[in-house]
Amino acid sequence: MNAGQFVSRLTRKSRSNFFYAFLCLPRAQREAIYACYAFCRIVDDAVDLGQDRAAQRAELQRWRDEIARVYEGQPEHPAGQRLQVAARQFPIPRVALEEIIAGVEMDMDHPTYETFEALYPYCYRVASAVGLCCIEIFGYTDPRAREYAVNLGVALQLTNILRDVHADARIGRVYLPQSDLRRFGVTAEDLAQGRYTSQFVELMTFEAARARAYYERAWAALPPGDARSLFAAEIMGRTYFALLRAIEARRFDVFNGRVTLPAHRRVGIALRCWAGARWG
Repeated sequence: MNAGQFVSRLTRKSRSNFFYAFLCLPRAQREAIYACYAFCRIVDDAVDLGQDRAAQRAELQRWRDEIARVYEGQPEHPAGQRLQVAARQFPIPRVALEEIIAGVEMDMDHPTYETFEALYPYCYRVASAVGLCCIEIFGYTDPRAREYAVNLGVALQLTNILRDVHADARIGRVYLPQSDLRRFGVTAEDLAQGRYTSQFVELMTFEAARARAYYERAWAALPPGDARSLFAAEIMGRTYFALLRAIEARRFDVFNGRVTLPAHRRVGIALRCWAGARWG
């Protein structure tokens, strides 16, 4: 299997909302996005697959070394090889890829966060940094596009946290700020045990409002002149905003099955974003 086949198989196997958002991109952009996505998946799995800490840190260091080879030499991993092709075609920032690794490493060192200010760097590294890679591939002319990408990344990550709060707590990870849990009288054990209480609903309502605020910041920063080139990012944003609304519609009962959007909803969102970007 060559490098291109490896990346294609990995991204198709994942079948995420992101995968479908990128199907309508020109081939060069699509392949570059898939290369970035494959890198993110592999690095994330390095921590999530249950190895011991020393092995996890060694794997992350190997990927730091691989990123250096992407920009300075000859990468060894198939995903690194495809990433090098992408980085030669588009100005993918090396620092953003390194931030993604640093964000994954935070999962090893920070199972909880005391405040949102402490959580924010994690959101930036694992989500906003990805967005900063993506917009360089999509193309833009207004520097406000970077502000858009950063805020949208935080919004998407906060939505992920709300959706996965139960599953994460069951493996010892609580991303909701500890100060917020105390404020609303919710414990980590409540999250792990799936205790659906009025206090939990109040907590999640508060957290959802924060996520909404970041979506609004992103959309306020979206440069009108770049809306057409950034429509794939808007597909992601609108899809995850719809997911947030679905979580809210369930009164935040994320304990009884994972909240998802049906395929026809995702297709409808994608078509509306595409049409809006094309015809305004």
